[in-house]
Amino acid sequence: MMPLALVLVLASTVTAAADDACEPAGEMGFVCGMKNPEDLVRVPGTKWIIASGMAEGAALYLVDSEEKTWTDLYPAAAPRAVQDMETFGACPGSPDPNGFVSHGLNLQPGADGHSTLYVVGHGGREAIEVFDVDASGEAPVLTWTGCVMTPDGMEANSVASLADGSLLATIPLHTGISINEALAGKVSGGVYEWSPGDAGFTLVQGTEMPYANGIEVSADGKEFYVASSGLFTVTAFSRSNPARVLRSTGPLAFIPDNLHEGPDGQLITAGLKLDDPVCGKVIQSEAFDLEAFASCPRAFTVLAVDPQSMQTKTLASGPANPQFSNITMALPVGGELWIGTFAGDRVGYLSAE
Repeated sequence: MMPLALVLVLASTVTAAADDACEPAGEMGFVCGMKNPEDLVRVPGTKWIIASGMAEGAALYLVDSEEKTWTDLYPAAAPRAVQDMETFGACPGSPDPNGFVSHGLNLQPGADGHSTLYVVGHGGREAIEVFDVDASGEAPVLTWTGCVMTPDGMEANSVASLADGSLLATIPLHTGISINEALAGKVSGGVYEWSPGDAGFTLVQGTEMPYANGIEVSADGKEFYVASSGLFTVTAFSRSNPARVLRSTGPLAFIPDNLHEGPDGQLITAGLKLDDPVCGKVIQSEAFDLEAFASCPRAFTVLAVDPQSMQTKTLASGPANPQFSNITMALPVGGELWIGTFAGDRVGYLSAE
């Protein structure tokens, strides 16, 4: 949920933690050495996980969920780029590989071992970067194919895609609005949409909310779901009439961050608990101190949300851990839940049983 500028401020803390032993903590194991792996997606039908890297000098990582190892995926030694001019002709070219910072991820399955990866990109420019993922070989290979710039250089947080190539992206903070105002319940951002042929992203009227964070689309494309880190809710919207809220969870006991559909059709979100005996209680107030919030390890919750009833079920929870906090999401892979963080040097994994 953290704005990029403050994530970079905390980078020194992440570097220091990387020198510690990568030992399990209770039931959770770790794969260590990455920089702020904020979001994770699975390459369909494989053991491979793609992780973002929300830090300078990081971009995209490839994690082997079976061997519990990782490697640089992009830019790596020789970044590949073949721009799709028909779809992304307005994109000014591939990102600077030396400055590329990645945030939210979305993967749209394709055919013949190929998928399309959408990446919220920062560092040098604000855009949704698009990659072809070729998983037909021994390990996935990424080729950059285009981008869609965000309006007025505003920072996006998460992105979701539809089968026709249309995109929905959250922008949590419009220009001039602070995260303190968002956490006080002030409308601060919303959902933006783009379809092939459009000049750029436009605001989806009716989706304005305090700190729009994670986003996901229903399998039939008729609905989309947004996690609000300012209201502590997950809300369902209609694609045809987004001004009318379909349904919503009540306020959750944690700050929901990223949002992805699980293999059973349930929505999965995760985040840090609001009320912590050591760190204190997060309340909706402009006195919210984000740096203090991110620096104090908090317990976390992983939650499944039924997209039809909005009923919730806890999939996992854990205590505060100084070496692995700032939990953002969970990804089911092979009987395990893989956990990301916006400020840390590792991903976690634990049994999904």
